[in-house]
Amino acid sequence: MTEVTDGEFTAFVNERGDALLRIAYALAGNQHAAEDLLQNALAKAYARWPRIRGDAEPYVKRILYHDQVSGWRRRARRPEVPVAVLPERAATGDSGHDADLRMLLREALLALPPRQRAVLTLRYLEDLSVEQTAALLGCRAGTVASQASKALAKLRVLVPGLDDLTERSEVTR
Repeated sequence: MTEVTDGEFTAFVNERGDALLRIAYALAGNQHAAEDLLQNALAKAYARWPRIRGDAEPYVKRILYHDQVSGWRRRARRPEVPVAVLPERAATGDSGHDADLRMLLREALLALPPRQRAVLTLRYLEDLSVEQTAALLGCRAGTVASQASKALAKLRVLVPGLDDLTERSEVTR
């Protein structure tokens, strides 16, 4: 690659790297796996940079989603381990409410099967339509809708009072 192209790629990573890492984290479920996922996606994008540099972000996001789904398919499904009692939340005032909610949601999201977590990430974090999500995941729109519905239902079970918590945090914004 030329220095001009290398500079463009570096600028892209500096500008969009944090946002891409957040997406990778939502997909992978932990920081180290997210960093690996993003690094692999950026390496693939770098190899094709002269062709994609005008529209790189959607290309890198697609690599993230496809690599994560491929990884799920390669690995044997690990059984979920249910817990009898959710851990207690720290008793903090209103200032800790958002942090408590984020921690509860994080734990609940990690308990979801990988495909459901991907669907929620694409639909609600990335704000993609059902059709766009289906295209990225290589499935039908009906599958996306049913996976989102099942995932949200499971989140409501894992985080009792989730609807109340989200309504209160929306009111305070």
